[in-house]
Amino acid sequence: MATNLLAEHWNAADVDVLASGEDAGGRVLPSNAWMALRRLGWTTAQAEAVRVNDRIVRMAQEQAGRTLRSVKWRADLAAAVTETWPVEPGKRTPQEWDAVREAIPGGPHLPTSVITSRTRQVVAIQRRHGRLPADVFELERTPHGAQMLLLSACDSQQATIARGEDPGRVLLRLQLPTRPDPRPYQDWTWVACPITLPPTVPRGALLHLPTLRLHHGTVRADPAYTHAVPKARRAGHAVALGVDWGLNTLLSAGAVRRHDDGRISPLGTGGMFRAAGVLAKQHRLRRESEHLHAKTDQYERLIAGADTHPLTGKHTVLADEIRHISARRSNLNDALAWSAARWVVDQGIAAGATVIYVEDLRSLEARGMGRTLNTRLSQAVRGQIVERMRHLAAEAGIAVVTVPARNTSRHCPRCLTPLRHRKAPDRHNAPGWDRFADQRR
Repeated sequence: MATNLLAEHWNAADVDVLASGEDAGGRVLPSNAWMALRRLGWTTAQAEAVRVNDRIVRMAQEQAGRTLRSVKWRADLAAAVTETWPVEPGKRTPQEWDAVREAIPGGPHLPTSVITSRTRQVVAIQRRHGRLPADVFELERTPHGAQMLLLSACDSQQATIARGEDPGRVLLRLQLPTRPDPRPYQDWTWVACPITLPPTVPRGALLHLPTLRLHHGTVRADPAYTHAVPKARRAGHAVALGVDWGLNTLLSAGAVRRHDDGRISPLGTGGMFRAAGVLAKQHRLRRESEHLHAKTDQYERLIAGADTHPLTGKHTVLADEIRHISARRSNLNDALAWSAARWVVDQGIAAGATVIYVEDLRSLEARGMGRTLNTRLSQAVRGQIVERMRHLAAEAGIAVVTVPARNTSRHCPRCLTPLRHRKAPDRHNAPGWDRFADQRR
């Protein structure tokens, strides 16, 4: 039902209507996606000879509505890129960069990599069809409805959740069909699902209905909860934690204290989060994935769409292996991001910091450092780390501030003397980033 609903309204006109926040009568649309879709008259029906209650339809509408709302920003981004199309897409002039950022909502603060990646998509369509795409719906296919149940769109007649005597366990009760094609309502029955909460859920948190999804053939429940956290301050910070990025030493952090007279003094010697082993494994998986992609591309050229070709079986095996390696890379990046973010927040809590300053490298484009090093720098999960850092720091009442990267490595961090970066101590005229020396030498 969700897939059919997406296919019916996957166009610019309907997405603009939903994003406007008003219906045909000028009334404000509800915040819940399923209620907004019903106000607009966008509904869907189940298959013939299958009986489902209204809550199942709600979940399909909620899933489709969230997807349609999220595509609005990508539609505006694609429209701004095509409207301000540069003379040379690979080399925008400063004036062309200002024009495209001005046309994008929130463009001045948007990472360069986002605009660059969308430009590459447009270039691919232009080479294929000889023209610019009309909108983002020509760049992106209609998405399929994910295999999940958004129980947040239901009420107690479909699902309930309650804690037991053990605060670490809850009981989820929901109505499920007893057969794949339920006919009467008697084919639906209540099923009790005991769930063990992860340790990250506070004991006194208010639980909400979770989202059920399939993960490698197993049903997973993503719990949603609400609990009170300290409010982060916007000003008046006395202790701060500064975080810097590295390659093998992924993160370096040090705490400082600001005194009443304006002096800043360090607190301890700081710490480092070394992830050389994980990054090396990630690099090996990337090279293996590139090798498999090259082989599958060669098989596709040889097969040429013939289902009876002898290489079809090998192509299927390699495609499955690519999906397996992609899942491993995704899980590894996710685990690394959570671990690094947890380490930074723990450093801030231990130092008593009320703010964390982190360098904003979302727009980093590694160039001029060799193919291997450029790739390793580009594969770092900095955006995921910062996003999870904000989430974990909010629970501790710590503010996270991103600092522009420009000129952050220009001066000595101790005496603020201008520095000159060089490749090695004995190569004074070879530029690089491994060593630095006083510019006066």
